[in-house]
Amino acid sequence: MTTRTASCSCGQLTAITSADPVRVSVCHCLACQRRTGSVFAAQARFPASSVAITGTSNTFVRVGDAGSRSTFHFCPTCGTTVYYTSEGLADSIMIPVGAFADPAFPAPTVSVYEERMHTWVEMPADIEHMA
Repeated sequence: MTTRTASCSCGQLTAITSADPVRVSVCHCLACQRRTGSVFAAQARFPASSVAITGTSNTFVRVGDAGSRSTFHFCPTCGTTVYYTSEGLADSIMIPVGAFADPAFPAPTVSVYEERMHTWVEMPADIEHMA
């Protein structure tokens, strides 16, 4: 088990994890592309009981393709999303992998919404592929 700290760009909002991620995934959906400003989003799922949040956040609720709601928590100063929660995963907190700023962070094992993946993106050979 490793303690890791995720934070926004200005450092005002942080999430400290005291457990290893339950799952690390990438999502190629268009909403994640817009949210991150990148061609996909990479996120790690942690047990909610293992995450300590400090600082203040604003929220944005997004309704997904399947109708579930995700609440994104972002810094009101710099705008960085530091964590989010999703309906149906009440015991989990998801944290964008980039918020850890750790090149040694575990690689993703799951890739979703690949039908929206940019043609030049290649996923690791051993990754699980989901719709």
